Amino acid sequence: MHEDRRMKIDAQRKLRLRQSLFVVLLALIVLAIVLGVTSRGQWNIPEEARWRPNPVQPSAQVLDAARNIYKDRCAHCHGDTGKGDGPDAWKHLTTPTNFTDARRMSALTDGELFYQIGEGRRPMPAFKTRLTEEQRWQLVLLIRSFARSAD
Repeated sequence: MHEDRRMKIDAQRKLRLRQSLFVVLLALIVLAIVLGVTSRGQWNIPEEARWRPNPVQPSAQVLDAARNIYKDRCAHCHGDTGKGDGPDAWKHLTTPTNFTDARRMSALTDGELFYQIGEGRRPMPAFKTRLTEEQRWQLVLLIRSFARSAD
């Protein structure tokens, strides 16, 4: 009889332990999801990338080439005019950047924009291997033009 009681107590302890572990695991999963969604604040951009100058000079030809890339790769989220209102923008928890916000855009260097385009950050893909360096620099110029045309 004493043996049965001990087995019952052991079984209860194991059940409580499993329940506690389940709760801790569930809490960790929730924490990871919350951190993943909310930790999208500042970019960690290396200094050498931040101050990298744009080697591409603006011209009508360069902006036309960039428009074609932008329309194909970016407009579905960032919108045709760069307002962050593309047809797929609503699908993401993170609102696409509004490139027409002159204050926000003037706070970023060309090197920072180039880095962000290259590295991407969910839900935006990285374009480092999908576009050439010249194409990414062209996009920087086009993105800058959205803020200027919104004035």
